[in-house]
Amino acid sequence: MTSPTATEPGPTEATGPVLVVDFGAQYAQLIARRVREAHVYSEIVPHTVTAAEVEARRPAGIIFSGGPKSVHVEGAPAIAPAVYDLGVPIFGICYGAQLIAQQLGGTVANTGVGEYGRTDLDVVAPGVVFGGGQPTHQQVWMSHFDSIAEPPAGFTVTATTTQIPVAAMEHVERRIHAVQFHPEVVHTPHGQAVLEHFLYDVCGCPPAWTMGSVVDQQVAAVRAQVGSARVICALSGGVDSAVAAALVHKAIGPQLTCVFVDTGLMREAEGDQVVETFQRHQGIELIHVRAADRYFERLAGITDPEDKRKAIGELFIRIFEDVSGGIEDARFLVQGTLYPDVIESGTASAAKIKSHHNVGGLPDDMQFDLVEPLRLLFKDEVRKVGTELGLPDEIVWRQPFPGPGLGVRIIGEVTPDKVAVLQRADAIVREEIRAAGLEREIWQAFAVLPDIRSVGVMGDERTYGYPIIIRAVTSEDAMTADWARLPYDLLERMSSRIINEVDGVNRVAYDVTSKPPGTIEWE
Repeated sequence: MTSPTATEPGPTEATGPVLVVDFGAQYAQLIARRVREAHVYSEIVPHTVTAAEVEARRPAGIIFSGGPKSVHVEGAPAIAPAVYDLGVPIFGICYGAQLIAQQLGGTVANTGVGEYGRTDLDVVAPGVVFGGGQPTHQQVWMSHFDSIAEPPAGFTVTATTTQIPVAAMEHVERRIHAVQFHPEVVHTPHGQAVLEHFLYDVCGCPPAWTMGSVVDQQVAAVRAQVGSARVICALSGGVDSAVAAALVHKAIGPQLTCVFVDTGLMREAEGDQVVETFQRHQGIELIHVRAADRYFERLAGITDPEDKRKAIGELFIRIFEDVSGGIEDARFLVQGTLYPDVIESGTASAAKIKSHHNVGGLPDDMQFDLVEPLRLLFKDEVRKVGTELGLPDEIVWRQPFPGPGLGVRIIGEVTPDKVAVLQRADAIVREEIRAAGLEREIWQAFAVLPDIRSVGVMGDERTYGYPIIIRAVTSEDAMTADWARLPYDLLERMSSRIINEVDGVNRVAYDVTSKPPGTIEWE
């Protein structure tokens, strides 16, 4: 981390976040995460944001993301020109840099030569964002076809490449900086330093946003929101609801009652672990509802994945209603909504990818106000908050688990027998991942039970059993994911154990599909 230095006019008295303006690039979230990794709070806003809306947020700085379009294409996303007149520091990345050049009177040209991948960059002037002893010759990651041919008036070119004359530029007095490359990706070795110089030196942001400060802020916010009212929380057994419950409990103590609806669709032994952690160790009032029989009855004959999701969700709501109705003075409901949920569900242009996000409120007939203490956090930040609150690693580092549980990892009808098969196979996958020391490197690793059978041979007999699909992915936030390159010997151990230890399984396959085009879950 670089240290703040006084190289530009002093920062405004803004107290708000650094805003990342999304122009449709896949990296907008990553930029926001990199800002937070510099211990500066950031939020993502759409490019349709108005200057008045920006001003109302009193941002410490604004970052323009990359984008998939050319600035010359009809309907290409832009920013309201009045944003430039607010006096807020601005940093443009890739498309964001070209947009700054075009809107402020420079020239963006299609030279017929693009730059993609690793590119050699030469720093030709002592630009602010290249300070701190960075080399004058460095590698960066490029992804563009159009190029800035002429910077706007008053801008100084600070870096070039062999192909383009303006790889970086700045207007020190107006505190506007732009780079053609992507500093947010790991393929730009000095990229984080570039971002930190903008945040610290240009915006004047102190590196003060920590998980401890998040806990303090949210504790105060929860207390202010709920007062002396009774609050309930639906514990799912996952990381998000667990950390949300622990955070709210720190804020209001005995005013919180947790309800754990055990659907029978959880991973092996997870239900008991939830009760042990929250009731016995955390001292949280917990109502444990064993509802497996009701779920299997409700799911009988249902094979369509969306119908299964709806059935599981609706039954949960009805059970939760029955329980919560007996909790006197309950006015608030805690949900473990995360920032990616908000982003995926809250934009006008977002397509429906999932139907199980918490975002969007409650059924009309449920009269609770929502408490969402994790709403502005990414998953890795939630884990850090959980550790800060003293939750055990078994909870904090539990891999993401879909709301409908194993109901959407069993393809076709969900039955008790199928759940038992999948629980055991899934436990073996997770045990072997943990034994290999890969638990924190893998975003998710689990087993899927497809609705087919295949021929096998065991001993001297033919078998006709279930296959198990192993799925393991790496990711930072689940918005995109890559299939994990697990060692062959690890896959072999998983396969051998599953076939030998799980009755009715005679074949194991490994899913090597990334997201996109696939999803992490099968249903």
